[in-house]
Amino acid sequence: MREELLQFIWRYQYFDQHELVTETGEKVEVLSPGRLNTNQGPDFLDAQARIGGVWLAGSIELHIVASDWIRHAHDADVHYRNVILHVVWENDWATPAIPTLVLRHRVAGSLLGQYGKWMKNDSFVPCERQLSRVDIGVWPGWNRQLLLQRLRRRTEVIGTFLDQNRQHWEETAWWWLARSFGLPVNSTAFEVIGRSLPLRLLARHRGEVFLLEALLLGQAGMLEGAFQSAYPRLLQKEFLHLRTVYRLPEIRIPLSFHRMRPGHFPSIRLAQLAVFLSAHPTWFAQLREAEESRHLLSLMAIVASKYWDYHYRLEVPSLRKPKRLGTVLQNSLLINAFIPLLFAYGHYRGECRAQERAIRWLEGLPPETSAVLRGWSGSGVTCKSAADSQALLQLKKEYCEPKKCLDCAVGQDLLAGKDPVRPE
Repeated sequence: MREELLQFIWRYQYFDQHELVTETGEKVEVLSPGRLNTNQGPDFLDAQARIGGVWLAGSIELHIVASDWIRHAHDADVHYRNVILHVVWENDWATPAIPTLVLRHRVAGSLLGQYGKWMKNDSFVPCERQLSRVDIGVWPGWNRQLLLQRLRRRTEVIGTFLDQNRQHWEETAWWWLARSFGLPVNSTAFEVIGRSLPLRLLARHRGEVFLLEALLLGQAGMLEGAFQSAYPRLLQKEFLHLRTVYRLPEIRIPLSFHRMRPGHFPSIRLAQLAVFLSAHPTWFAQLREAEESRHLLSLMAIVASKYWDYHYRLEVPSLRKPKRLGTVLQNSLLINAFIPLLFAYGHYRGECRAQERAIRWLEGLPPETSAVLRGWSGSGVTCKSAADSQALLQLKKEYCEPKKCLDCAVGQDLLAGKDPVRPE
């Protein structure tokens, strides 16, 4: 037995409540199990129970073994003076001052067995084999909660960016955009590059793709060493000049090319980012004002400069292929860069319509493709929109991987279907 499972059992009253009695023989009637306390103090607050015919209101404390009360020093803690019932899995110690209720023989073995199997399961998700049994009505509401959790989590990150640059929204948007262009492997490196090049500096070179490319590639450490061909040498020369003029900080953070399709190489992404910055210096204003996501997709119809038609890396020739931002990458940037920015802007500026617009855009975009989403599809869970795929990514990362099945609506539904109040 784990304490979080015992909390789950008590929270949803998944135990046999017929003829409940304390260890001293007093009849117990649970009127309200209380609300889970995530701060210091007893496990459940504002509970109500009738014990020995007396109506009581207060807190509930749970332990695997009753002696944990002393082991955790609750007897000397003022936060526990209002405990009306001590709920335990096993009673190995008498607490005469506090009524004690033992649950060990009142919980269905099927619930305990299923939870135990999930904790030992190394499948794609712990409940993979039971997913087909989930009540179809569970998914819509749970997906919505998961989507909002993911957006709010990103909003918090964007909030830290705002705090770091004195609430400068355009600078924050630039840092976030740079980070998003590096997804998924090089996001941290791209963010560092973005932070090293202030937006006011980049604004001086709007319309000058070559200079922006030199700044980005140079700060990425790609213009070091001796080059044989003219274009890289020119980039290097220009960067060395700009680095001196602007006193740019030297950064040392590795960029990864490993196990990556050439079209996603960081060199290509930085070249495309240079074109984007050159062509759309007011892109954040356009994001705030856009009513439909297609208006933003039009901003991303860009192609890297001509040199990259024949290269994926500097001085490594390749067959000609213009390096456009493809549809998949455009949607990815919209989902992972623009929409979180719009949602966060709405949150911090108190503009609910901006947040609603962000969610509406996600609901209207096609779902993403990734190894995780293919795993969900293989388990029988499919996506109809980017809102669904974002929700499933959140579910896998925040619930399935750490095995927080008891906090998951899917896990709760499956355990509830195990006749949790009927012990064998």
